[in-house]
Amino acid sequence: MSPRASVARAAILSSAMVLAAACASAPLEAPTAGGAAGSAAPTAAANPVVSRRQPAPVVQAEDSYYRAAAAAVQSRIDARGVKPARNVILFVGDGMGISTITAARIWQGQQAGVDGESHRLAMEQLPWSAFSRTYTHDAQVADSAPTAAAMTTGVKSRNGTIGVTQAADTARCATARTSATTSLWSIAEDAGLATGVVSTARLTHATPAATFAQTTERDWEDDSQVPQSAKDAGCTDIAAQFIAWNAAHGDGFEVALAGGRRQFMPETQADPEYPNSTGGRKDGRDITAEWRAGGANRVYVDGREGFDAVNFASDVQVLGLFEPSHMQYEADRLKDRRGEPSIAEMTRAAITRLSRDPDGYVLMVEAGRIDHAHHAGNAARALADTDALDQAVAAALAMTDPSETLIIVTADHSHVFTIAGYPTRNNPILGLVQYPAGEGNARGIDGKPFTTLGYMNGPGSVCRGVGAEARCERKDLSNVDTTAVDFQQEALIPLASETHAGEDVAVFASGPGAELFSGVIEQNEIFHVMARASRLAK
Repeated sequence: MSPRASVARAAILSSAMVLAAACASAPLEAPTAGGAAGSAAPTAAANPVVSRRQPAPVVQAEDSYYRAAAAAVQSRIDARGVKPARNVILFVGDGMGISTITAARIWQGQQAGVDGESHRLAMEQLPWSAFSRTYTHDAQVADSAPTAAAMTTGVKSRNGTIGVTQAADTARCATARTSATTSLWSIAEDAGLATGVVSTARLTHATPAATFAQTTERDWEDDSQVPQSAKDAGCTDIAAQFIAWNAAHGDGFEVALAGGRRQFMPETQADPEYPNSTGGRKDGRDITAEWRAGGANRVYVDGREGFDAVNFASDVQVLGLFEPSHMQYEADRLKDRRGEPSIAEMTRAAITRLSRDPDGYVLMVEAGRIDHAHHAGNAARALADTDALDQAVAAALAMTDPSETLIIVTADHSHVFTIAGYPTRNNPILGLVQYPAGEGNARGIDGKPFTTLGYMNGPGSVCRGVGAEARCERKDLSNVDTTAVDFQQEALIPLASETHAGEDVAVFASGPGAELFSGVIEQNEIFHVMARASRLAK
C-alpha cells in the first residue's frame, strides 16, 4: 500500500471511531407541550456558553427568502427541538455534486486498496443528511457567489453577487450598500466568538468572500478589476473589503488561510515565490501590511515555511496566502518540491487556534478547486481534491467534541458530471468501461470504447470546428491511459469551460443542530440552522 493510501485509510478509520461517539451523544431536547415557537430552546444548564448568547438582529431579516427559511427551520425546531452548538464548522465542496461524491467514494476506496463501491467517505458517515436546492433568485443553475451567500447570510440572491439580497441591482454597484446582508461570521465576531475561513481558492473568490464581502460583482477581487465609474460610486474591491471587515467586526478573523496573494499586493511588488510575477493592485496598497498593522497578534505568511513556523496554539491571528492565485490542486501539491499546506493541515491549524476561544467559534472550510477541475473537464484532479476535503472532514471530527460542535458538509452547486456505462464491479473509476466476466471493453455504436466518467459539455467535447465545418467524432481510447491525472474526459457540447449543473446537492451533518437537516431543504436554510443552533441569530 502506498503512503498516500495509508494516510487515507488512517483518516477513514479515525473518522469512523469519532462518528460512533457522535451518534452515541445525548438525545435531543424535547419540545414542551404544544410545540410553540421557541419552546424547544435549550436550558442554560445544557450549555452555559451558548445560553449566554443573545441572538443578534440582521439587516436582511425582512427579506422574503430569509423569512421563509427562518419559518421552515422554526417548524422543525418546534417538532424536534434543537441542541445548543458552541461551535460551527461549515465545509463547502465547491461543485461537489452527488456524482462527484459517488465517484470520489469509489476513488478513495480504490486508492486505499478496499472495495470502492461499498466504501464510505468520512462525510457520508455523518448521521443526518438532506438535499439542498441550489437555484438562485434569477437562475435555475447557480454560480458560486449567491449560493455561498445563501449559506452565510440566509437569503437567495442573483448570480454574480455576494452578500446582498435580491434587491441588489447588478447594473448599479452602489445598491450593494442598500441591499447589504449580515453574515454569520460578522455576527459571531461581534458576539465575541472566534472566526476563521480556509479555502484552496483565492481568499477573494466567491465562497470565502461570502463570509465578509458585499458586492454586486464577484469578479471585483482587487481594485484593478473595478471600473472607474464604480469607484466614483463608492464601490470597493473584495480584498479592500477584507481589511474593512476585520476593522469593523470584533478583532477580525483569527485565521484566514487560502490562495490569492495577487489581490492583496501592489503591482510594483514582486511575488515572493514567483519573482517574475507581481501584485495586481493599482492603488499601491499592500493589504498584507495593513493586516499586520491591524493588531499586535497578527502575522502574515506566504508559504509552507511560514505556516509551519506559526504557533496556532497561541493567541496569534494569521493571514496566510499561499499562491498568487488559487492554491494548487491536491494531485499537483503532492508533487511540488516547494510544498504548501493541504486543506486538512489548514483545517487542523484553524481548529487548534479557534478552539482557544472559550466563547466558541465559526469556521468555513472550502475545497474550491473541485470546481475548477470540473470546469477543465478533468475528473482525476476533481476526485483528488474531493478526497482531500474528506480528509479535512475526518480531521475536524477527530479534533472536536460531537456534543458541542455542529459540522456541516455540503456543496454550493453541482456539475454536468456523469457516471455511466454498466462497468463491472471494482472497475477503476477513471478507467474505460469494462463488462463483467472478461467480456472486454464496452463500445459505442462507433466501435470505440468509452470511460465511466464523462461530462455533458466542456473542453473535452468530441465536437470540433464551427458552423458547417463542425465535426463530431470520438477518439479511439483503446491505447490511452484514461487514469492519468491530465486526462480530459469526453464531453458532448463544445465549451471552453464545462458548466455547473442545477440538481440538488447533498448536506451531511453531525453535532448539535444536525437534527434539523432532513428531506429537501432550501440552500439558505443552512444559515438558519447554524444561526439557531449557535443562538447567534433568529
